[in-house]
Amino acid sequence: MEILRISSVDTTYHQISREIRYRVFVGEQLVPEELEYDEFEEECHHYLVLINNVGAATCRWRKTGIGIKLERFAVLAEHRSKGLGAFMVRHLLEEVLPFKQTVYLHAQEKVVDFYAKFGFRAKGNRFEEAGIMHYLMEYHHETD
Repeated sequence: MEILRISSVDTTYHQISREIRYRVFVGEQLVPEELEYDEFEEECHHYLVLINNVGAATCRWRKTGIGIKLERFAVLAEHRSKGLGAFMVRHLLEEVLPFKQTVYLHAQEKVVDFYAKFGFRAKGNRFEEAGIMHYLMEYHHETD
């Protein structure tokens, strides 16, 4: 298993990442396609997880006005329960924590406990995004 940082100029890898997101978010979770691919595509730092050189998962992060937002974590159904989500979260945290900014994400309600294992804490009320209930979660160091 390996994780690659990709950009839109890596057309093959970028297309694989988009296909994974399409299958997970649009196909399985029924997120409207126009919401899945947004105006932040070009400014984000995209990642693709390969297993035996085949795309299995993807995610991205971007800087915002309040910190660094981790987003678009998607693992293909046939690769779930293999630790890919944890692998991506750990990798992104290693990359962004040195910036010493607030790190946050919008967690779907069903995965709040998953992100809590990595030091994220729910903040505020639950809210709807793309037809799915979410919580804002912020990363807190264990010493906080």
